[in-house]
Amino acid sequence: MRYTFETDLLTPEQRVFYEENGFLLVKNLVSDEDIDRFRRAFERICRQEVEVPGLVVMRDVAIAKSEFVPDQKAVSKLQDFQEDPELFRYCSLPQILKYVECFTGPNIMAMHTMLINKPPDAGKKTSRHPMHQDLHYFPFRPADRIVCSWTAMEKVTRQNGCLVVLPGTHKGTLQEHDYPEWEGGVNKMYHGVRGYDPQQPRVHLEMEKGDTVFFHPLLIHGSGMNQTQGFRKAISCHYASGDCYYIDVKGTTQENIENEALDIAVRKYGVEGDFHFKDVWMIRGRLVQGERVSL
Repeated sequence: MRYTFETDLLTPEQRVFYEENGFLLVKNLVSDEDIDRFRRAFERICRQEVEVPGLVVMRDVAIAKSEFVPDQKAVSKLQDFQEDPELFRYCSLPQILKYVECFTGPNIMAMHTMLINKPPDAGKKTSRHPMHQDLHYFPFRPADRIVCSWTAMEKVTRQNGCLVVLPGTHKGTLQEHDYPEWEGGVNKMYHGVRGYDPQQPRVHLEMEKGDTVFFHPLLIHGSGMNQTQGFRKAISCHYASGDCYYIDVKGTTQENIENEALDIAVRKYGVEGDFHFKDVWMIRGRLVQGERVSL
């Protein structure tokens, strides 16, 4: 059992499934009440009723129509909502952390937060997310002590762009990523695996509101177009063991995302001079259980 710990929560069958496939879907884990509260917090941000320090609001390159604010491009994603108490409450839900501990151990850091609001596709296919590995974005290791929790905020189907995973790819290595050459354009930071084989067996993770999938950072995954008229919402957090450590990604396949992230961070935080990729993540990270040992 390389990827999981014995905590008396996962059944032997669940542990074997994650070990073999790199993901685990848990039904009905987050309550309707909690999800409705997260949705209201998201709406307040979209309407610019609150300001959240450090929050990144991403808008789809091709979607001119917003859900809540007239004459604004659609919000497609919120990143780094750790300073919003209501949204960050997701990251410390006891029922989520109980599962996270099965993959990270007892010291748990919330490292990266997102609320994804996949808009109806405008015909340019920009609502797609290319197939990728999350570890591409992370300058910390070991990979086996990192896990993502991803919770559906409403029914998620193939029609509105559910997650697509390639089972077992977590057993491989980190592959080279870059922007895909899509005719309709690609959203900022949406890197994809280069040379990805589209014939590889895939699983579409259709989910009900409150269902949560946990997956390994090397698992190749993405999502298709939203072919409905509604916006498809999900909330997620990447967790890492507090015992993880930072690495230097210079000279590796991750150097392109390091350069892009540092450019954004310099503008976002107004820093100059001796500022590194790991500093971006040290600012984001929050202890949610146990001890912050080395992150």
